[in-house]
Amino acid sequence: MTDEPDAIGIREVSERTGISVDTLRWYEKEGLLVGVERGPDGRRRYTPMMLRWVRTVQALRRTGMPVSEVREFIHAGPEPMEKHERRLELLEKQSTAIDEQLAQLQEDRAVIRAKLVSYQAMVASGLDCEDPESDQMADEVFAERFPVEMADHHL
Repeated sequence: MTDEPDAIGIREVSERTGISVDTLRWYEKEGLLVGVERGPDGRRRYTPMMLRWVRTVQALRRTGMPVSEVREFIHAGPEPMEKHERRLELLEKQSTAIDEQLAQLQEDRAVIRAKLVSYQAMVASGLDCEDPESDQMADEVFAERFPVEMADHHL
C-alpha cells in the first residue's frame, strides 16, 4: 500500500496519458505495468515513477512493439545488471523499427500529397478524379513534382 502524497488515481493517469482506464487495467493484468500499489482505500495509486513507466509502455506500444517484447522489457529490470543489456537491445530494435516506419510514412506522404495536388488540378480543370484521363494527368503532375520518385510509384 502507498500513501505517497504525489500518487494519483487511475482516472487521472488516464486523463494525463489518453490511455483508457480499461487499458491501464489490462496493462497491469498482462504484466506490462508492475508494482502499481493501492492506497488505504484499496484503489490503485500511481506514483510519479509509475506514471513514467506508463508513458514508456505507451510509447513502446504506440510504436508497434509487441506485447511480449514490452513485457520482456519491463521484466528485464531493474536487477540484475546483466538484464540491462537485453533492455538496451529491445530499445535499439524498436528505435530502428521507428526509423523505418518514419521513412515509409514520409514516402507515403509524398504519394498522398502528389495525389492531392493532381486531384486539385483535375477538379480545377473540370475533370472527374476517376476518369482515365485523370489518371494520366495525375501521373504527369506527379512526375513534375517528384521526378526522382516517379519510377518507384505508380498512381
